[in-house]
Amino acid sequence: MSVARISEKGKSRVVDAMIEGGGRSIEFGPDRPLRLDSGADLSPLTIAYQTYGRLNEARSNAVLICHALTGDQHAANTHPATGKPGWWDIMIGPGKPIDTDRFFVICSNVIGGCMGSTGPSSENPATGEPYALDLPVITVRDMVRAQAMLVDELGIETLFCVAGGSMGGMQVLQWAASYPQRVFSALPIATAAKHSAQNIAFHEVGRQAVMADPDWCGGNYLNEEQSPKKGLAVARMAAHITYLSETALHRKFGRNLQDRETLTFGFDADFQIESYLRYQGMTFVDRFDANSYLYLTRAMDYFDLVSDYDGNLANAFMGTETRFCLVSFTSDWLFPTEANRDIVHALNAAGAHVSFVEVETDRGHDAFLLDEPELFDTVRGFLTAAAKARGI
Repeated sequence: MSVARISEKGKSRVVDAMIEGGGRSIEFGPDRPLRLDSGADLSPLTIAYQTYGRLNEARSNAVLICHALTGDQHAANTHPATGKPGWWDIMIGPGKPIDTDRFFVICSNVIGGCMGSTGPSSENPATGEPYALDLPVITVRDMVRAQAMLVDELGIETLFCVAGGSMGGMQVLQWAASYPQRVFSALPIATAAKHSAQNIAFHEVGRQAVMADPDWCGGNYLNEEQSPKKGLAVARMAAHITYLSETALHRKFGRNLQDRETLTFGFDADFQIESYLRYQGMTFVDRFDANSYLYLTRAMDYFDLVSDYDGNLANAFMGTETRFCLVSFTSDWLFPTEANRDIVHALNAAGAHVSFVEVETDRGHDAFLLDEPELFDTVRGFLTAAAKARGI
């Protein structure tokens, strides 16, 4: 790691450094702790991030991208761990819907994550060992507070847009609720104002799969030089099913056999869908930390803007001047259109400037990551109109 910048703010030491694999990392010293919803202070705090494009002289063209559960800061660059394109490379770049010839794009790894930001695999300053389960539980609001600290350090007072899907969409909503004066426009995609009982149930299945793996070692697998790969792979397999739709699964796999002409009458991967899920599980464990999976799924489970605002979601956005565009997908049963409409209704009740698009597709929840022309047109049109309104 080569340090690029060190600045002093009061008693605080902020280190802005290049990190391995590209991108940057900012470390906030012990005099600038992050106060969490749990009441604990997290310090020191590291936030890893990537940027694309250039910040204009007025500092008015910054777009913050918020990643989903298994995403990270590598939204539009080659991922250092997998060698694959960034998770939203299809959306971000020169001439793309989020045009880096026009906008300065920021994407940070959420706290609790495992790609450079402070998380359960980070060193606990009190012990010199990985936090593991000693890391305080993180909420979506905590993630947004940390992002606000990063945006402050970058010298940006108001974000032109905050955008993201799924857990990223939760962060967008939290930004709009917590910092309405700092968000000119908001683009929450395939998300909800609170996690449903069904979604909490799926997450609990995944967490129990991880914790049931003997190699989890009560969360201390890094000290034991172990890795609960089998449990994490099963968690990923179960979750991945929820990202797809029955129609898409049938179209892609049906009941087709995998590299064989007849059934084996055993428990190998007879069907293509079995082989596909096993592959998804195996590749996931090579790039993601098991404890981070526990922490981030719990953060999503705890997300409930409705309860946070006395049971009335409109209270979260009352008087806001932020421009909103919400997008849902017809085949998304994880975050269905109904959940997105609830947000739209609350925004209307709050008198907000809001538009809504339901994209017809059979690709399920993952459609926000895929080549969906109507989504691209929606994002491009919304940002173009918002940029005109802001004079960018």
